[in-house]
Amino acid sequence: MRRVRWRTTRPNSTTSSSAWPSGEGFREYLSGLLAPRERNKTITCLAGAEPVTGAGKPEVQRLQFFISESPWKAEQINDRRLALLRKEPATAAHDGGVIVIGDSGDRKDGTAAAHVGRQWLGRYGKTDNGIDTVTTVWTDGRVYYPLHATPYTPAHHFARGRSDPAFRTKPQLAAALAARGKKAGFSCRAVVADCAYSTSDDWHLALREASLPYVVALKPHRGTWARADQAWGASGWGRLVARYQVPFSGSRAGSVVATTSRQGESGP
Repeated sequence: MRRVRWRTTRPNSTTSSSAWPSGEGFREYLSGLLAPRERNKTITCLAGAEPVTGAGKPEVQRLQFFISESPWKAEQINDRRLALLRKEPATAAHDGGVIVIGDSGDRKDGTAAAHVGRQWLGRYGKTDNGIDTVTTVWTDGRVYYPLHATPYTPAHHFARGRSDPAFRTKPQLAAALAARGKKAGFSCRAVVADCAYSTSDDWHLALREASLPYVVALKPHRGTWARADQAWGASGWGRLVARYQVPFSGSRAGSVVATTSRQGESGP
């Protein structure tokens, strides 16, 4: 791996510097991301230094230089990590696992930074200004590990807002990540998501086009009609979703079993 040069100020062609391996930079960066911190993961936080006053410390400066100048590619590193997981028998994906879709956000001030906008932040349970990231995780109940992640970009960052061809909703991003996980070799019984994704037709259609069965929770005010033997049959799919009491009038009054269709079966 190529070695990068650093010092407490940004190095240039006229200054002498010490060599610092990129591997050590990545190790410090990863350790900072995984370490439990109460602060947002800024450069000073990742390096374990005080905010503002610790910005000039050598460990902060070299980490900043590694992130901004070292020629590593996040996608290549993630692909290598996933390849190692597939190769190891203890973590190799199989048809009995599931791909779990979710999203998580952090508060952030301002509106100019990439991906920042006022949106629902599940971590805080409210709508606030911040950045939200859509993620996929593979698990079989015994082991679990992240697959891919992509930030959601609010509509105001696009010239034509939500009608811009480049704009993608969170469900659209999630479906693309699930399909990407399958293509990368992580087979599964189903894609699993919470009720936030149950109202998106784009999400359902994208998963069906990718031949990915799915199980999604339904919001209390929404129901899906199915015969009892189909919803709770031997396939077991019905047992993975919740049962809600949904009020209807007339002949449709009564309980509704929330269920989902498998690839190749007719939907509700």
